[in-house]
Amino acid sequence: MSDKQKVPVPLAPELVEKAWSARESWRVFGIMAEFVEATERLANVRPAVSIFGSARIPAGHPYYRLTEEIARQLSDAGFSVISGGGPGVMEAANKGAFFGRSLSVGLNIQLPHEQISNQYQDVSQTFRHFFARKVMFVKFASAYVVVPGGFGTMDELMEALTLVQTQKIRRIPIILVQESYWRGLIDWMRDRMISEGMIDAADMDLIKVIDEPRQVVEAIFSHYEKRGFEPSAAEREAQLNL
Repeated sequence: MSDKQKVPVPLAPELVEKAWSARESWRVFGIMAEFVEATERLANVRPAVSIFGSARIPAGHPYYRLTEEIARQLSDAGFSVISGGGPGVMEAANKGAFFGRSLSVGLNIQLPHEQISNQYQDVSQTFRHFFARKVMFVKFASAYVVVPGGFGTMDELMEALTLVQTQKIRRIPIILVQESYWRGLIDWMRDRMISEGMIDAADMDLIKVIDEPRQVVEAIFSHYEKRGFEPSAAEREAQLNL
């Protein structure tokens, strides 16, 4: 029988399991490296605001223009702006900040159908792991601004609310933009989640709904009026346990 006709012999199940276990162990070092590299690159990006929203909207869409204006005003007010680094709202956020006074930061993600990074990034960091990327959005943010979006946007919003509610991170402004888009969700939270005891009525105070770019900036400054933007020693310690 020639080499081309040889049938490969499958590995025994215990060897396959051992190989997977070894890969999982080495993967931990890759995750550690991702956290270390991102933390070092973003260490001086403060104060910053993370902006989330749909990757699907085109340039020129009302949500795109609104996000770009919010990001530009935040940037001119001294905030670095952090987005997911891709198209749609992410691009609008980076673009507004890029042409403002402060840094435009893109936290890009490698996807099976590769995300195309937008061109408006002063600082660009690419992640393989969603959870490492999500920690960075929270770790360096003084506020969250959430523009209309889909599942990914909802994921970031709910995670931020959960982390603040459980005191895993300090209380930061979480601002929903475009009241007409979020109205149904807010009403459902009040009508169902509060009425059935799933959350406390006071938990709704964690959310602000604002439509005007200038009011977004003012709300963030108002939140920090009696304290600095830097986390306290206790808040930094709590954040280590994210």
